[in-house]
Amino acid sequence: VLVCKDTAVPECKEDEVRIKVGAAGVNRPDVLQRMGVYPPPPKAVTGRDPNVLPGLEVSGTVASVGSAVPAGAVQLDDQVVALADGGGYAEYVCVPYGQVLKPPPGLSPVEAGAVCEGYFTVWHNLFQQCNVFGQRLRDGEGKAVLIHGGTS
Repeated sequence: VLVCKDTAVPECKEDEVRIKVGAAGVNRPDVLQRMGVYPPPPKAVTGRDPNVLPGLEVSGTVASVGSAVPAGAVQLDDQVVALADGGGYAEYVCVPYGQVLKPPPGLSPVEAGAVCEGYFTVWHNLFQQCNVFGQRLRDGEGKAVLIHGGTS
């Protein structure tokens, strides 16, 4: 069960980006965290509230940039997508800058909110793990793939 409550805007670490969340994906790990059977990653709660909010993928706008984030990596008001360590259901979330990127062109903020966990998991499974469309396609074999659930 989700309950709305007021919390402080998170204070980011020096290597993090604070994002004003526009949309958040809902994934299996989020459901399992809400059920209490899938703890958030330890780094998500180090020095923060151990009852971290769920939410692993977001889209939104950059609200602040930590002092150790490389110049030009992101700037205030940039549209971004991010794979968060938790907390993506909040209005603001802090995410390590290496987990933040520009959204693919042509996607709405809501569509972009489902890129990191859902889309990248499918991409990884198909192209990096299974080499779908790899050598066999170049050899003229195997021009189709059946996808029957490809995310976590």
